[in-house]
Parts: sequence; structure tokens; C-alpha cells
Amino acid sequence: MGEAAHPFTPTDALCVNTIRTLAMDAVQKANSGHPGAPMGLAPVAYTLWNRFLTYDPADPMWPNRDRFVLSNGHASMLLYSLIHLAGIRNVDHHGKVLDEPSLPMDELKRFRQLHSKTPGHPENELTAGVETTTGPLGQGIGNAVGMAIAQKWRAAHYGRPGFEALFDHRVYVICGDGCMMEGVASEAASLAGHLRLNNLCLIYDDNTITIDGHTDLAFSEDVAARYAAYGWHILRVDDGNDTAGMAKALETAKAVTDRPTLVVQKTVIGYGAPNKANTHSAHGEPLGADEIKLAKKAYGWPEDAQFLVPDGVYDHFKGGIGKRGADARAAWQKRYDEYRKTFPELAAELDAMERRELPAGWEKAVPTFPADAKGLATRDSSGQVLNAIAKAVPWVVGGAADLNPSTKTFLKGEGVFKAGNPGGRNIHFGVREHGMGAALNGMVLSKLRGYASGFLIFSDYGRPSIRLAAVMHVPPLYVFTHDSIGVGEDGPTHQPVEQIMSLRAIPGAVVIRPADANEVAEAYKVALTEKHAPVILAMTRQAVPTLDRTRFAPASNLAKGGYALNDVPSPDIILIGTGSEVSLCVEAAEKLAADGVRARVVSLPSWELFDRQPPEYRESVLPARVTARVCVEAGAAFGWERFAGPTGAVIGMRSFGASAPIKDVYKHFGFTTDAVLTAARKQLGK
Repeated sequence: MGEAAHPFTPTDALCVNTIRTLAMDAVQKANSGHPGAPMGLAPVAYTLWNRFLTYDPADPMWPNRDRFVLSNGHASMLLYSLIHLAGIRNVDHHGKVLDEPSLPMDELKRFRQLHSKTPGHPENELTAGVETTTGPLGQGIGNAVGMAIAQKWRAAHYGRPGFEALFDHRVYVICGDGCMMEGVASEAASLAGHLRLNNLCLIYDDNTITIDGHTDLAFSEDVAARYAAYGWHILRVDDGNDTAGMAKALETAKAVTDRPTLVVQKTVIGYGAPNKANTHSAHGEPLGADEIKLAKKAYGWPEDAQFLVPDGVYDHFKGGIGKRGADARAAWQKRYDEYRKTFPELAAELDAMERRELPAGWEKAVPTFPADAKGLATRDSSGQVLNAIAKAVPWVVGGAADLNPSTKTFLKGEGVFKAGNPGGRNIHFGVREHGMGAALNGMVLSKLRGYASGFLIFSDYGRPSIRLAAVMHVPPLYVFTHDSIGVGEDGPTHQPVEQIMSLRAIPGAVVIRPADANEVAEAYKVALTEKHAPVILAMTRQAVPTLDRTRFAPASNLAKGGYALNDVPSPDIILIGTGSEVSLCVEAAEKLAADGVRARVVSLPSWELFDRQPPEYRESVLPARVTARVCVEAGAAFGWERFAGPTGAVIGMRSFGASAPIKDVYKHFGFTTDAVLTAARKQLGK
């Protein structure tokens, strides 16, 4: 019998009003927050959680759990109330489930306070039961698309006869009007419709209120028609309190086999508050003590009660989501134990994936490259390394924003992920950089070793997703090519100048700009072993020499972020470069050596990795006593002062680029061996 067939009871209504009043009380106590959306959405969210969501509160890390994403993260007290009432257990930073609640009542009372587990917007690193960090509107929809992709891929890749349902969970999202206005949501929804992700259900809280006022100030489109055009199945529930209607819609969504589902749900923001319901003042500020009392009176609630959970509410959740989830998890675990016996190697891969570990000996697949004065573009060596690694790590899955031929990131022989073949490892994200980044975060949150690629200039289009990955401490891999003014004829619109430096500014992100093919190989080793940070690789379009490692230090030193390439114990000057400009420093050092000048060349591919090293190591590479320094990077000069010092020289970009052949562009902006020599001699007073 379907869930829609079970009638809703007075106890259900009591649970709904508990969610509403907890949200009101927490926002009022904090004197900050968004009470209106939880008040309107409580019946919708309660129906989903206690009647449909397959989730075991006692094991919130269970791999086959349904995922719930609150894309309109300002409604965080809705989610926190549900986590509390469902009794979701806490999880430590190692992924171990603890015998304690994720959100005891004291945490609800500390809403939006320093070091609480109930921050203003949900943060998955802080709070068990929060699947992804949301707040920037629309991002959660993109994350959910990635989670749905991951489920489809795991089911196709690891399913075997008799174990087809090993990964059959669904992804549910609640979003608001603001999410529907954001471009990232449109990009992700378009992709989801194209891929026919029938495991995805998006509930649109159409309450027609944003911060400015009613949505008709700026928003008048037919969202349902737009999503129908994307290829989604459309359902409508016209009354936010119609729990039976929502149950019927969710039941219908589960039965849809060929596309994702959008449920357009009409609600009243601030429902029950007689003076503030359906107003923008209910959106982003406390209701006030008097209005809360009136709202509680409308619910038939004790007007002076604070943070009240009536008798029977906890038990009702325990008998709903708790029992359903526990039974489903136990049945799944039994199947998985059988799977482990039948397919031990596949189970070992799944276990490693969950722990963000890699197969033993995977690094042996990484190629090395012979010395070559002509060399090859680092995007080309990157493609070779990525393909080699993909053979050794089967859950490396990703793609490009319509740029595979240029970024060289297509996995040969691994198939394309599409509606008829969800086991393919190549994803065509289309020209959707922002949606790609958001979906990538969802894939990585689902434990795939996901990657995405594009031109470095277009990292600006996906930057919010990169930033959120850093906030969440998750490790998506970005492979950006065409990394400098070396793009040449495409001109300033396509020549990245400030992008590398702006990505370095993201706390926790790791940016690596390799100097040659062997540094590329080492960069991938770093990227694949990183568990807690996004890694951004910046690759050249143009060929760069592959250094002779019998003459220069091993490329494995890249793991330290920076290292001395040549053996110059007591240098007169230090030449510091990254990427394609390292070869200019090497050539300049050789000419200086002919003049009797001891010039140390430092390859500094990753500032972040270098900063992780002990002070003694950093001093050994860049001794403070050597103040004669030249830093060279075909990107923004801004920021290089930290390595050049107060008197050192920086050869960098202080303007946008220009459209011309690469040799002309480099000469025009001073990226030549002669320019490095001139700067070095000036530093030496010669």
C-alpha cells in the first residue's frame, strides 16, 4: 500500500506544529534568522521525512540512504528541527557514528551562535544530517543533480544480477523562489532533464516572497513550463497544508521512470502569524514575541511555551522515519554482506570509495616523461596522466564544459554517462560551468572521485562552487587549461590574468600550476590523495620543455609546493617561476651562470602546498638573506610581493592581455628570457 493511502492524524498535525514553533522560538532567541519559510514548509517537509524518506537516523552515513537537500538554506531551522525530532545521531570527523544526538535541544537554543552546530545556513561539516552546505541559492539544486548522477553511476557500475537494487536511493530537494531565479539552478536542471534523472525530486516552495517583497517585482515566468521544457515531469499541490496532496505527489514522483520530477508546492510564508504571514517581513527577521504568541494561538499551542516538544512527537518520528530507515538499512546490510562474499573485489572498491581511499599501488599507473627540449603542453601530459590514473581508480568520473577536445580530459574507452548508459565515466556537462561545479560537489559528496574541466578564464563562472567545496572540505578536482596570456590570438576575453591569484585567495583550496610533464604527473598524485580540499590544476595550451631530471631536482618535490630546481647552495639571486615561465627562469639562470652569477631557480607550482611545509624547509628554498629575487608568472603580479620581498622584482600582468600570436604577446608583456635577465641584473646592481 502506498504512503498516500495512509491518512494523516492529529499526531501528524502536532508534529507539523512542533516544527513550526521550534523554528519560531530559535529565530526569536537568536534575534536573527528566517522563520517564515519553515512555518510554511513544515507540512511539506514533515510529509517527506516521516512518510517517504528512506533514512536511518541511527546510521546517517549509510551509503544507500535517500539524500535530502535544503537548497533554500536560509530556512535552516526547518532542517535542524527535523534532525532533532528524527533523532539523527552525531558523526565525528572520521565518519564514525557516535551514540549521541546530532542536535540536542540545547543546540536548537544556540541557533546562529558562535561554535554552535546550528549555524545560520546548514553546514555539512558541522551537523550530521546535513548532506551539503547550502545558502547561496540554487547551489543545492546543482548538488542534488550531482548526487543523483552518483547514484545512477554506482547502480550501473556496481550492480550485478541479483544485486540490482544495491544502490537505489532517491534524492529530494526543497527550494524556493530565489533558487528558481538563480542561473546555477537552471543549468543544473537542464542537465538533469537531459540525463533523465528519474531518481531526483525537486519540491519548489512557491510562496511568492523574497527579501524585496512579492516576487512579481522581478519574477513572472511560468516555472513549471520552463521545467517541462527541460524534460521534467510536473506535479502541483496548491495548498501548503494539504499533506495528503503532497503524499500523493511524492508517491507519483517515485513511480516516474523516465525523467526527474518537479513538485510545484504553493505555501504561505509565515503561515499562522496573523500580521506577518505572506509578507517579506516573515522572510528574514524574527516575528517578535507578540506575533509568535498570536501564531501559537492560531496553532492551538500554549502561547508562552518555549521550545516545546509535546508528548508523543519523538515517538511518532521514531515509528516513522526511524523504523522505516532502520528496517531498510538492515535489509540493505544483509544484501551487501552477500554481495561482499560474491564480489569481494567490487565490495573492496566500494569500501575504499566511502573512506576516500585509493586502490593499493594506484600510483604505479602514473607515467613519467623523458627529457625533451621541445616538450609538450601540460594539457597534453595532463590528459595522458588522467587516463592512466582512471585505469587504476575506477571511480574517477567527470568531464568538461563542452571542451573535452581542448582540455584533453576525456577518458578513452570508458563510455559516456547518459540516460541509456549511466555507467559511463565521461560526463558531457555542456556549456554550463556553474551547474557543472555544483553537480561536481554533489558527486564528490557521494564519494565519487569527481573531476571537471574547462578553460581557466571560465573558472569565474564556476567559482562559487569551488568556494563551497573549500567551505565543505571536500576534494573535487578541477583541470583548467589555457592558463595564461599564452592563449594568444583569442585575446583578453579568453586570456586569464587574475584567475590564478583569485583562486589562490580561496581559503583551503589547493592551486597547482605545473612547470612540465613530470610536475603534471606529481600534481595528479597530490590531487588524488587530497581528502579535504578542492584541487585546481592549471595547464598550458602551449608546449613547454620537459626538464632533464638528471640535471634538475626530482619532480616529486612538487608535493612540497616549491623547491630548488638547480643545485646552487649559496645563491646570489633567486629566480622564482610557475608553469610555463619556469623554463624562462632556467634559461636565464644558465646565462647568468656563464657570467659567474650563482642563480637559484625555484619552481613554485603551489603556494598552498608550500605553506604547509615547516618553516625550516621554506627557508632552505627561499633563504631570507637572499633579497635579490625575480618572480615570473604570466598572470597577475598582485600577490607576488610575498615572495619577491620589498626589493625584489615581479614580472607579471598589470593589465588585461591582447590578441596576437603567443610569441608576440609574450614579448609585448615582457615574458622572455631577456626580460628575466634584465630584471635579474638590475637586482644584482649590474
